[in-house]
Amino acid sequence: MVIQSPARAQEAGSGGGGGEASARQVAGRRWRSARGVVAALLAMAVIAVILAALRPSGSPERLDPTSPKRDGSRALAEILKQHGTPVVVARHAAQAVDQSGPGTVMVVTRSERLTENDIDRMRGAQGALLLVEPTAPVLEALAPGVEIENTSFAGTGEPGCPLPAATLAGAVTFGQSQTYAVSGNAVTCYEVDHEARLVQVQDGPRTVTVLGSSTPLTNQHLAEEGDAALLMNLAGAGQSVVWLAPDLPTEGAGAGQESLTDLLPFGVKLFFLELIVAVVLVALWRGRRLGPVVAEALPVVVRSAETVEGRARLYRASRARDRAADALRSGARERIVPLLGLPRTSAQDPAAAQEIVAAVARRTDRGEEYVGAALYGPEPVDDAGLIALTSVLDDLERQVRQS
Repeated sequence: MVIQSPARAQEAGSGGGGGEASARQVAGRRWRSARGVVAALLAMAVIAVILAALRPSGSPERLDPTSPKRDGSRALAEILKQHGTPVVVARHAAQAVDQSGPGTVMVVTRSERLTENDIDRMRGAQGALLLVEPTAPVLEALAPGVEIENTSFAGTGEPGCPLPAATLAGAVTFGQSQTYAVSGNAVTCYEVDHEARLVQVQDGPRTVTVLGSSTPLTNQHLAEEGDAALLMNLAGAGQSVVWLAPDLPTEGAGAGQESLTDLLPFGVKLFFLELIVAVVLVALWRGRRLGPVVAEALPVVVRSAETVEGRARLYRASRARDRAADALRSGARERIVPLLGLPRTSAQDPAAAQEIVAAVARRTDRGEEYVGAALYGPEPVDDAGLIALTSVLDDLERQVRQS
């Protein structure tokens, strides 16, 4: 029988006070084990709130040359008109291509609304192009050699390039912007971490300028730094401006052209990246190597017969007759060896097996082959053989005791 430890017995008999202390200890252990996960979840929630607060609120009229809202671009369009540059607003790619010519500059905003057919039409547009925050398909089709690299949150930037439109404008407010990697001949300006936010390439007879931020075009920021000067120099370089601010495509017009990752906002991608990092860190923390086994007193009294029966049921459920037979033989040898006058350590020593078998055979009416098969034999083939082995071991132990 397993005896309950005195300390446990004293706690059990002390009444409510001991139970309350134990509950506090359990609560403390649970809090210490879970506080890392709670801290990670709180940090993720705070970051998500900050990202949501910092994310600029957009509207359907964002970058629209007729919109007077803070994120509209009416101010830039009016300044261009006042300086003698006509501005034609196009709502469809076909209309913009028809209006473009050798002396025009086509300003393309909200390129995420362009369908694959629209992009194909724009390949044949004449005149210069100014692409504002273009999508990857638009870049691939209209600005060869320019690829989206990263997202930058640097506020302002200096030109750092020989492009006259940029050097005359000086510093420009960018805010959140795309950065680009360039292969081939191109002029790169307003670099951050060696990645350009303004790129100008030559696509045959056509000049293509890629601007990674829409902030300088908006009514809210046009008067800051050299924003107005930069846009006047880029958009007003031709005789007229064709401003393509496409309407939302009709239902199904652009189906299948963009993947799910292209449609997800940057903040959502960043949130899932943080979530993956947090899960990996928690897995590494909780999956650390366990320490050595710690022996503790049982909290309750368990009868030895119940322990034996429980282990036997486990052996039977897993059909572990080999382990059960080894346990029976090991226990029998532990009890028989002292009766033979041999050292207790020899009971589990394979080198002493022959000596033990010979001594048991001399004290019983069984031969050495029979005794050896009983004490060191093979695994029983079935449950009946295991029961028979139990009887044989009991008989050998009885004979040794009585001899």
